[in-house]
Amino acid sequence: MTRIFALTIPLIFLASFLFALFRKVKIYDSFTEGVKGAIPLIVSIFPYIAAVTMLCKLLEISGLEKWLTERIAPFFEFTGIPTEIASLVMMKPLSGSGSIAVLTQILERYGVDSYAARCACVAYGTSDTVFYIGAVYFAGLKRKKMPAALAISIFSYLAAVIFSCFLCRIL
Repeated sequence: MTRIFALTIPLIFLASFLFALFRKVKIYDSFTEGVKGAIPLIVSIFPYIAAVTMLCKLLEISGLEKWLTERIAPFFEFTGIPTEIASLVMMKPLSGSGSIAVLTQILERYGVDSYAARCACVAYGTSDTVFYIGAVYFAGLKRKKMPAALAISIFSYLAAVIFSCFLCRIL
């Protein structure tokens, strides 16, 4: 089974290549045209990604993340989110790689079979980096309604975390 999964991406690539040959598409020219279109997008997205990355690091280094985690712990207890995963819940909307590091710390500290670890893994898997995706999405738009979209995204993120912890508790 592992061998099948390892071959999936190369097979998709090969099938696409063969389909393009069959349709008589100039593959290299199409590829270079796509790359030309990506460069302006990357240039427009970069400031947003840099801002989110710097914010994550500043929150961690300044100790503000720890302070916020301690202050929001009563809300987590009320909603059924274990306080042990509070730092993960705070980090995940900001940084994918930072949240992986926090998830690893939770797994090492509490063990992989603990309630906190199960909640952390399910909460990690049910969500994505809200601000990173927002930065990428809104960088390409001329008309921006970012506050409403971010509020809805954060609300749905918290709902997903609360529901995932509820499922871990009953299953």
